[in-house]
Amino acid sequence: MRKQPLIEIKNLCISFGARKTITHLSYSINEGETLGVVGESGSGKSLTSLSIMGLLHPSAKIDSGEILFHLNGQTIDLLKLKDEEMRKFRGNDIAMIFQEPMTSLNPVIKNGEQVAEALRLHKNLSRKEAREKTIELFKEVQLPRPESIYDSYPHQISGGQKQRVMIAMAISCEPKLLIADEPTTALDVTVQKTILDLIKSLQQKRNMSVIFITHDLAVVAEVADNVVVMKSGEKVESETTQKLFENPQHPYTKGLLACRPPMDFRLKKLPIVEDFLSLDQPVAQFINQLKMSKQDQQNKLNSVLAQNKIIEVSNLNTHFPIHKGVFRKTVGYVKAVNKVSFHVHKGETLGLVGESGCGKTTLGRSILRLVEPTSGSIKYNGQELTTLDSSAMRAKREDLQIIFQDPYSSLNPKMKIGKAILEPMKVHKIESNDSIRKEKVIDLMEVVGLDANLFDRYPHEFSGGQRQRVCIARALAMNPKFIICDESVSALDVSVQAQVLNLLNELKAKFSFTYIFISHDLSVVKYMSDRMIVMKEGQIEEMGIAEDIYRNPQSEYTQRLIEAIPRVHFNWT
Repeated sequence: MRKQPLIEIKNLCISFGARKTITHLSYSINEGETLGVVGESGSGKSLTSLSIMGLLHPSAKIDSGEILFHLNGQTIDLLKLKDEEMRKFRGNDIAMIFQEPMTSLNPVIKNGEQVAEALRLHKNLSRKEAREKTIELFKEVQLPRPESIYDSYPHQISGGQKQRVMIAMAISCEPKLLIADEPTTALDVTVQKTILDLIKSLQQKRNMSVIFITHDLAVVAEVADNVVVMKSGEKVESETTQKLFENPQHPYTKGLLACRPPMDFRLKKLPIVEDFLSLDQPVAQFINQLKMSKQDQQNKLNSVLAQNKIIEVSNLNTHFPIHKGVFRKTVGYVKAVNKVSFHVHKGETLGLVGESGCGKTTLGRSILRLVEPTSGSIKYNGQELTTLDSSAMRAKREDLQIIFQDPYSSLNPKMKIGKAILEPMKVHKIESNDSIRKEKVIDLMEVVGLDANLFDRYPHEFSGGQRQRVCIARALAMNPKFIICDESVSALDVSVQAQVLNLLNELKAKFSFTYIFISHDLSVVKYMSDRMIVMKEGQIEEMGIAEDIYRNPQSEYTQRLIEAIPRVHFNWT
């Protein structure tokens, strides 16, 4: 029996002023099916979902089209509903999980109360009934200690738990359609896998239709029955998931598939989407040209391991006190970094991987003394860093730099990006005057792929990938020898991620940098790294050559990390 469509989008056109953002978009989703909507930032995928929810910004104009919702034998055009009418459907028959649960949850209202409020509003439950139903929902989405989490605030639970609270809220009124907008982008691969499995099981159990929005086709392969690929506000390809991966037709789709680091072979550089839009040879031939031979990999590794040790960490501990009571008495310690020892060779990229909370970011910041270690030794080129006073350590920061995870929060929104890059040079008295410094900033901008005429722009005028390039240029301005990349590509589209990873490797080759590359994504760490450290609960779980750890992981924890990586198999012919 053929399934009936639940939602039909027909000829949808949306514009902001003179700029058309969605152009003649049409697709449908059937009852009880999961539709994956894929594309880069700015492709219009989230904008389409907001139009279904009636949550478009007031400056958005719907030029034409219909969004037909087939419910209980009736057909409703959602675009024609007034706000008050739409409110009856929103959260009740159509629900949405947003990308960032921290900004979606109210930080001053307890987790359970935020879900219970929706139940009282849409289901007319009493306060007691809403609490009982919310705790049932928390159990259904597999939250530990549901009663305790009900009475806690969002900042007191992990990112994965916050997302489960959002899922509980979304399914609380038993919607016919669930829209999941990038619900796993900021999560570890293991947490991502549990959330994907959870959404899939809830969809099957409740026979919901799900629109799953993501930039990562590998994630879509895990959950979707059908896929729509969007680019610049248009649909460029639509097919069943199986057929799309067996035989992608559009060059853009092939590019999205190819720019994620492969797990079964190593590439000299990652292909990017633009490569496929103008490709004049078979895809398989193009990919084969980028492959690195086993001998080249071994020669590169041997060359790196023959170099001197630039960083030596011995028995490093970073512990944070736990305070309780009115007098803030210390009752224990969180051992964020616990008895960690390793070294990094000059010119090496050492990967540092693990789940959130494993201590990898604290370790990176402890090495630079952005977080003060409790005890242990950190040597840079043989010099002990832990005994340097603040003035001497500040001088060392010319050599030791960090690129942070979030380019949005690590740039001053009120400072033009040219000045943001120039400022650390001025503080450390690099070059004799601002005129020479500005010339160097312009050179650095061009090195990282930014036009010189962007010097006087503000951060909000840039995309996420461009902002990360600004942060890289700012780190390079100090002429560093050693750089810690702390989750520096985790918030980016897979296509932009590939560009930034290629850039980091090109800069390493050009300037002989040494990197510690921190990430929760083992596929990215494997591609970037010569050697790899796997961390768990503040300690080193496993350490060795990146390829060896992937091929033959010794730890059950590492095996679990590898198994959680979304697998995508597609035909390159």
